[in-house]
Amino acid sequence: MTKRTSAKYKIDRRMGENIWGRPKSPVNRREYGPGQHGQRRKGKLSDFGIQLRAKQKLKGYYGDLTEKQFKRIYAEAARVKGDTGENLVGLLERRLDAVVYRAKFVPTMFAARQFVNHGHVKVNGKRVNIPSYRVKEGDVIEVRDKSKQLATVLEAVGLAERDVPDYIEADHSKMVATFVRQPALGDVPYPVMMEPNLVVEYYAKN
Repeated sequence: MTKRTSAKYKIDRRMGENIWGRPKSPVNRREYGPGQHGQRRKGKLSDFGIQLRAKQKLKGYYGDLTEKQFKRIYAEAARVKGDTGENLVGLLERRLDAVVYRAKFVPTMFAARQFVNHGHVKVNGKRVNIPSYRVKEGDVIEVRDKSKQLATVLEAVGLAERDVPDYIEADHSKMVATFVRQPALGDVPYPVMMEPNLVVEYYAKN
């Protein structure tokens, strides 16, 4: 599991937002930043600070990818035709761990990475244990038979606060999902506002 799992609440606190929309997020109780000086540190961010924060928020949302991974996805998004920010979000949503999370097979993005790593998922009938594996339109993602009764799977299916977005078709009776299409930014159900355009500005300048 990612080394940042235990620190996911810190990411919320640092950003001052409940970026996964979790009921237990500490931001629901305290709006200020972490640490003993958190209440005083509400200075105005520079343009660079705003762009950096947008990048940290988007990167952190996907299980806190490494900078190297995130930059590689950004570079690919910049090469493809169309809006780079939209392309970036589309590529992130095609990661296998993101699809497993969106299909409500697991309760959190962090759990999705571990779930894939441990070999609980098949793509088009073949076991895939690489969270960054990129799914294509029409790919069928399913939970292996042996894994369908795991507590984390049963918990996720019962979560009321999350719906499966329309670019994924999920059948929870069979624990199978189909990736219908790459989404646009407006299709992705982020609990907070993501600003991939600021991420593009950040990388363009740095």
